[in-house]
Amino acid sequence: MFCLCFFLRTETLFPIITIITHTMSSRNVLRRGLKTSSSFAQSLPALKERSAAAATTKPSIFSQIFGGSATKQPPMDEPMPNVIIPESPIYPKEAPKTLVTTLSNGATIASENTPGATMAVGLYLESGSKYEQPYMSGASHMLERMAFKATTNRTNFRITKEAEVMSASLLAAASREQMSYTVDALKTHLPEAVELLCDSALNPKLANHEVAKMAKDLKKEIEELKTNPQAMLMEAVHSTAYDGGLGNALLASQESIDAIDGDALREFIAENYVAPRMVLAASGADHQELVSIASPMLETVSKGSATTTGKEIPSKYMGGDFRVKNESPLTSLILGFEFQGGWRDAKRSTAVTVLSMLLGGGGSFSAGGPGKGMYSRLYTRVLNRYGWAQNCTAFHSIYNDTGIVGISAMTDGQHVNDMIAVMAEELSAVANASQITDEEVERAKNATISSILMNLESKAVVAEDIGRQMLTYNHRKSPEEFIAEVSKLTKQDLSEVAAQMLKSNPTLCLSGDIAGAARFETVRAMF
Repeated sequence: MFCLCFFLRTETLFPIITIITHTMSSRNVLRRGLKTSSSFAQSLPALKERSAAAATTKPSIFSQIFGGSATKQPPMDEPMPNVIIPESPIYPKEAPKTLVTTLSNGATIASENTPGATMAVGLYLESGSKYEQPYMSGASHMLERMAFKATTNRTNFRITKEAEVMSASLLAAASREQMSYTVDALKTHLPEAVELLCDSALNPKLANHEVAKMAKDLKKEIEELKTNPQAMLMEAVHSTAYDGGLGNALLASQESIDAIDGDALREFIAENYVAPRMVLAASGADHQELVSIASPMLETVSKGSATTTGKEIPSKYMGGDFRVKNESPLTSLILGFEFQGGWRDAKRSTAVTVLSMLLGGGGSFSAGGPGKGMYSRLYTRVLNRYGWAQNCTAFHSIYNDTGIVGISAMTDGQHVNDMIAVMAEELSAVANASQITDEEVERAKNATISSILMNLESKAVVAEDIGRQMLTYNHRKSPEEFIAEVSKLTKQDLSEVAAQMLKSNPTLCLSGDIAGAARFETVRAMF
């Protein structure tokens, strides 16, 4: 019948196909046990009426194989029978406040009872690479890798199993000024999480064979990092820019790893993990409950003394030039300047944060988008204009009393001097208020506020914010205070901070194809 259709005229083709389709549909309807009509107009309504033959439901293929019968589920728009829907949680009308308790030995407990089923708790210590003496270089990096291993009370296996039972996330991080150990888990596991956290951070076993095994793994990690020029350049920036504690390497070197053993690490902990330089911070926990759980453990920590406590090594900004040549056809470079005052200069550090957001930047192949640098100055004025600019991004590394702010970039060796000139031009431009528009300042301020609020959605970030602010300011500044400071900034504030920074000696670091790079004196003369 289908073959005959192709020999008919065009005007009769559609009616015949329609009749064939209707006939086949009617047969399918009858086969399913549904009533139908000979009239085509009544064929569709007939599908809604069940026939007596269809009243008995045939068992499904799975029922025939495994036995039993199919369960009839209610429609999606009807509630499930015998299911109790819990009431929506009632959230407080006011934002939770940060509560602080100081123990007799100087240790601090601070928390914010953020609503929700989970919590984050962390131990934050004023300890890092700037407290390392030359013979202890790399200790912070090694302690970061040895975190949540065997303690004097637990084996490594037991710590792992306890974390699994709590479904907890364990994390440790070392920086130049601070060290952190954090645990994320459900609120119901607060006692177990705090006990595990304090034991792991304050009582590590640090057996020599475990340290030796970790040292072997660290050597491989350092070798892999050498293939990442941007990461190694950031280390070089600090060693070039600072003389003293902040100039100490955060990443352990091959030589320092061989000199570190368990005894050396325990000595470093005894000198730096002291109660007055320690904050236990939590988000999503009741403060009184947290204090009752943690105080018996933290009160046993030593206060330290003038002779036994590790002292911060003073840091002085110097600036300078660092260059390393390799076989890469590309050149990675960083140009930075000193920011005096650091985090403890609240207004100016806020201005630097907004200034970095205003400069923005990214990679030439970045997807971009609002908040990702697409409308920032370095994106519109550099990456969109120069095809040889593969990356151009603002950065800032700020510490308690000082910091370094600038631009990192990547280009091919033939355009390294062009890139340096563009970087110098962009930094000089933001030091002049007349070259900054009110529109881009407002965009940078809004992006900064948006970033703050989005990050504080995470309880882990809230706990970290509490701990680090307590170490830096001895109190916690609320997000509303910081947002108010951001909102009050003007383009004159941003340009004044940039102009002050450009008065310092530049720090220039290059890696890759540097054969044609300008001399340091030439770069310094650009400002």
